[in-house]
Amino acid sequence: MKPRNKFEKAVLAESKHLRPITKTQSKWAFRECIDHFAYRLPKGRTTCMDCGHSWVMEQSAETCTCPHCGAKLQVKETFERKIRQKQYFTILTTCGEYQVLRMFLLSSEMEKGCRAEHHTIEIGQYWWNAQGRKTIVAVRRTLGRYIDTFSFCSPMAIRNDNEAYRHISYSQIYPKFKVTDTHRRNGFKDDLHGIAPTILIPSILSDSRAETLLKAGQSEHLKYFLNNSRTFDACWQSYKVATRNGYEIEDISIWCDYVDMLRRLGKDIHSPKYVCPTDLYREHDLRQHELRRQREKEEKAKKRKKAMEDERRFHELKSKFFGISFTDGTIQVHVLESVREHLEEGVAMHHCVFDNAYYLKENSLILSATIEGKRIETIEVNLDTLKVVQSRGVCNKNTEYHDQIVSLVNANRKLIRQRMRATA
Repeated sequence: MKPRNKFEKAVLAESKHLRPITKTQSKWAFRECIDHFAYRLPKGRTTCMDCGHSWVMEQSAETCTCPHCGAKLQVKETFERKIRQKQYFTILTTCGEYQVLRMFLLSSEMEKGCRAEHHTIEIGQYWWNAQGRKTIVAVRRTLGRYIDTFSFCSPMAIRNDNEAYRHISYSQIYPKFKVTDTHRRNGFKDDLHGIAPTILIPSILSDSRAETLLKAGQSEHLKYFLNNSRTFDACWQSYKVATRNGYEIEDISIWCDYVDMLRRLGKDIHSPKYVCPTDLYREHDLRQHELRRQREKEEKAKKRKKAMEDERRFHELKSKFFGISFTDGTIQVHVLESVREHLEEGVAMHHCVFDNAYYLKENSLILSATIEGKRIETIEVNLDTLKVVQSRGVCNKNTEYHDQIVSLVNANRKLIRQRMRATA
């Protein structure tokens, strides 16, 4: 791809001045980025796949050290004679005024009795200027079964960032870094703190918050915030309040969750009273319970609102049965005549007559059985068969009056039939 602006043209021109990878860097990659084996035969004859030296190992073991080259090896009992390995690694360096992350592919070939051979191919480079602006110089990525399929014979040119280059940039990095003076000034001290360089490098250059955390020695906090950019934006002002008040945040993820809950609860997240809790974990749990109660309250309010909207439909379906009531002298039974009555019935009896919207079921009629005004059971009658489908007391349990209630409803179902015929 051709450079599209002055920045990309300058980077592409500067990339031609990058030095080849050194023997020391290549040797490090070979030692640290791939596995090293000793192939052992069943009778004990063992071969170092690094240098080709052979010796007899009487007892099998998981690891060993080659007596010739001193390499630490994983012991593998096999008749195989060859092994090929590939692995990516990166080098953080500079070129002119730019910070550069170089990405390489290491390929090694090992054969019994021979010294291992390896070579490296440069895949691409991330370039940043002093303001954190980024571009990529790399070989072309091709379509294939895997993410990392490249046309190795293609020229190094300006490329668009994609998942392949990002994937490789997270590979193991050469431990000796070379960084620009701007990075030194902004707090970088030869330690990535477990943060991917493609995330840390631009943030130090372009985000004063990252510089502040790095210089304050809060690398764990920085790592969390850079991996959670929205949380960084949402909690930064609260974080500054906590820091100014000398508060030590023992668990940054829990603290950020806690601040987020405070925000949703409408608390002042810029007040030390809230953002500097004495017992973070206890306050976190308390706010969690408070937020859960608030959610339940909001959910109930939504259900009530919907119920009111359903009132009209309920009236169309069931108004012809309004006013039906009967008694045997002890138990009084009457039809529930509004959605609100279904809600009150469900809340009082702790069952799902309201939650499951029985009031909108066309072939269902809900009645309530009471004794001296106290609810005893809730009855569902099927309007197709005029039979009692169910009659439930508190928490869906039958009461001592259950059979009596069912018999009373069955004895008076003619009242329901009469209403149905009158409106047919």
